[in-house]
Amino acid sequence: MHLTRFLAPASLLLPALAFLPTHVAATNGMNMEGYGPVATALGGASMAYENGTAAVINNPATLSLLPEGNRLDLALGMLGPRVTATAPDATAAHSRAEAFFMPAFGYAHRRGALTSGFAVFGQGGMGCEYDPDSWRGLGFGLLNRTEVSVGRAIVPLSYRINDQLSVAATIDFVWAGMDLKMAMSGAQFMDLVGTHQTGQASGTIVQSFGQMLATLPAGTAVDYAYFDFSNGSDFTGAARGYGYAAKAGLVYTPSPDLSFGVTYHSQTRLSDLKAGGANIAFQLDVPEMGAIAQTLAGDITVRDFEWPAMFAAGVAWHPADGWMVVCDVRRVFWADVMENFSLRFTADDTSANGSLAGQDLAALLYQDWRDQTVVQLGVAYDVSKRLTLRAGYNHGKDPIPDNFLNCLFPATVEVHLTAGFGWKLSDRSSIDASFAYGLPHEVTNGGGITVRHSQYNLQLLYAFRF
Repeated sequence: MHLTRFLAPASLLLPALAFLPTHVAATNGMNMEGYGPVATALGGASMAYENGTAAVINNPATLSLLPEGNRLDLALGMLGPRVTATAPDATAAHSRAEAFFMPAFGYAHRRGALTSGFAVFGQGGMGCEYDPDSWRGLGFGLLNRTEVSVGRAIVPLSYRINDQLSVAATIDFVWAGMDLKMAMSGAQFMDLVGTHQTGQASGTIVQSFGQMLATLPAGTAVDYAYFDFSNGSDFTGAARGYGYAAKAGLVYTPSPDLSFGVTYHSQTRLSDLKAGGANIAFQLDVPEMGAIAQTLAGDITVRDFEWPAMFAAGVAWHPADGWMVVCDVRRVFWADVMENFSLRFTADDTSANGSLAGQDLAALLYQDWRDQTVVQLGVAYDVSKRLTLRAGYNHGKDPIPDNFLNCLFPATVEVHLTAGFGWKLSDRSSIDASFAYGLPHEVTNGGGITVRHSQYNLQLLYAFRF
């Protein structure tokens, strides 16, 4: 079991107003299926009704639907991904990263037409971990591990123009963290160097590596290449970057029984993610000499990593007393930010790195993600003045081309079934809970590796009004 990697200050926060999973294999691409237990129980739909301070990551204009006064939300969630990678020979490796705990926080103050506040949350991420003795260790005991996580601290401002129309915007401070322990077979690495079917590698280290191979006996083979930057911290990834983003939204309520919501989330502007103390290792199998391994120490830079822009619209309808039906459609622009996974390694200029001291390697892994449309449906019923029951459905087609799917970066679940409830403890306090199950989805990539991914998501929120 892993304890969540609490993204920068608090790394992974729960989906309520701050969901923040760690590595995680999130499920609408790298996004979560829902943010906040109210919305998540309704399939993630959240554009056109009041859903607490989770509005800051959903549609900030719904903050104007809050009652006058203050609201404080405290949340805790648990994400349980289940990922299995099966090699072409049917040997299976099970990811042992199966439990991530996620705290969340949000505060909002509404006075008259104006609502303001502050929240910290986790946007999402992806990743997994395979045992060194599994087939992913390539027979050399290599641990394979990835964690990608993105979090935000958000300042929202929502203004109620009249009884029917509200508008809002947010300013987001964004941080990203990444750990990577990735083993490549010799064939995979040589593809980067030569045939470029799955990516590219260049730089002075590649040039020197080629020259060295030319001097070795015929039959020399590359056993593996191993990229390693990971600090094992429960709070930050080894490679970190910071930046900003913004959101805007509106809610229009033509009648008490019907409302519409629209929001736009900008693409992030993040610095490159940088990590010192990184390593790249190679091992050659040389005839009559055996295995020759070399490890280089240096710095890693993950370049051009960004979170995508998103546009969403939704409706909330109250067909009868105690009932609410909601539907959202989201368009996530992954293609603009997930064309490639790009990193650069620079070897330390020290004698320990031998003739490769000060040299560099640039690696590019093709991703070519597609833009994604997510449909979110939900229904809520007030059983009594205290108890509300909720259920929902979420569908978003896997945005990753099968050919380029990497079993270290699974994000492939397409269908979620969700449920939950709300319970009023008093006029000032309440609890909300949700459970979401991502149905198993299998994809076979261009190398014949089959990745099976499912997961569950539990969230619990306590809200206090004062």
